This record gives sequence, C-alpha cells and structure tokens, in this order.
Amino acid sequence: QVQLVESGGGLVQAGGSLRLSCAASGRTFSTYTMAWFRQAPGKEREFVAAIKWAISSTYYADSVKGRFTISRDNAKNTVYLQMNSLKPEDTAVYYCAAEFKLSLIRQTAIDFGSWGQGTQVTVSS
Repeated sequence: QVQLVESGGGLVQAGGSLRLSCAASGRTFSTYTMAWFRQAPGKEREFVAAIKWAISSTYYADSVKGRFTISRDNAKNTVYLQMNSLKPEDTAVYYCAAEFKLSLIRQTAIDFGSWGQGTQVTVSS
C-alpha cells in the first residue's frame, strides 16, 4: 500500500477554481491507479475521477465531466484534480485513493485499498 496526503482544499465562490494535490509515498507510484472520491455530509462517498496506471487513461463522473481534470506526475509521486466552474453541490470532503495495477474502473470505493485523510472543499453560492 501507499501513504496518501491530500492538499489544496479550501473555500471558493461558485464559478471559481481549485487544484487538489495528492502526494504518495513509495517508489512504485506509477503502478497504481489513482482516483478522487468525495463525500458530502449525510451522503455516501462518490466517485469523482480516476487515472489508470501505465497508460494514464482518465475517467470521470458525469457530474464533473468537462469541469474537472485528473492528472498525474509520476516523477513527483503526485496526482492532481483541477476543478473549474465549481458549484455549491461540489462541496464535500475530497479523498485521494490508490490501488495497485487496477485496470477495471468500476467507479466504486471498494476497489481502492489506500486512502488519504481527505481535504475539505467548500463552494459558496
């Protein structure tokens, strides 16, 4: 497993942007599929975006498609989530997740074994 530490959350007005970062420990970061999930109060944790190991294919929830971009820098052991055109409904704790050589992206939290502590994103209207 890898250790994950998120950063970059905060308070932003609707229509604004934030970039989340997730730094991973270990030397085999490139062999992990990385993902972002989020959880709003009283709601279940939901998939936001994922980027596969090796070929870096990306996947997005319909609710963020066209607004959010996931990327990774294997040299820095870091995955990013660029969030543009933020909406109040994007308010949640955002979690970084990792799974070794995960190839089938089912957009479910149970597929990921390593998690960060989360970072709060609040979008005001």
